Amino acid sequence: MIFRQVFDNKSSTYTYVIASAKGREAIIIDPVLENVENYTKLLNEFDLKLVKVIDTHIHADHITGAADLKAKTSCATVMGENTPADIVDIKLKDDEIIKIDDLEIKAIYTPGHTSDSYSFMMDNYLFSGDTLLINGTGRTDFQNGNSKDAYNSIFNRLLKLPEDTILYPGHDYNGKKSSTIGNEKKFNPRLQVKDVDEYVELMSNLNLSKPKMIDINVSKNIKLGSN
Repeated sequence: MIFRQVFDNKSSTYTYVIASAKGREAIIIDPVLENVENYTKLLNEFDLKLVKVIDTHIHADHITGAADLKAKTSCATVMGENTPADIVDIKLKDDEIIKIDDLEIKAIYTPGHTSDSYSFMMDNYLFSGDTLLINGTGRTDFQNGNSKDAYNSIFNRLLKLPEDTILYPGHDYNGKKSSTIGNEKKFNPRLQVKDVDEYVELMSNLNLSKPKMIDINVSKNIKLGSN
């Protein structure tokens, strides 16, 4: 398997380029529009054919590169079936599996950060989007976010995975690249709550500022970043 984690400094977004070494088919998870040229160079460097591009949800902090990558490579766009985007080629159901050569990727519906948030599991790698972060969790105060849903997604879905599952988040703001489910259970401060009510209270008291470009980014991302 070929695996590359690409960081966007402006939005602190992690993008993942994954490919089968056997057939050279690749997927990209959560591409950022400004970095499409870099992804293309990476694909060419390893002689890879991009066949699918996945967005974990409609993003508020950057514009997706999905439409641009599709125009350049003829790849299929993929999101969960709860997405408000209406031009997605493949909409996955909860627990549905897609295959890339010999790789299998399972969609896990994890609403809470947004109502259309999905995580994706491949072997023991969990790509959690903005649902579960390293020492944090995704905010729930916009885009139909819901703290109770987030609690259920995290505690009753993601934290039920084996503790050695490697967590690859959609963002990190402190230079960390990965974690494990076991580490997050023990050390993530937002997960040290006794029940859903305490989690809801914790999230309601964050008082986070609104993302600067949310209105523009969301409207663009519903079209997968196309004009």
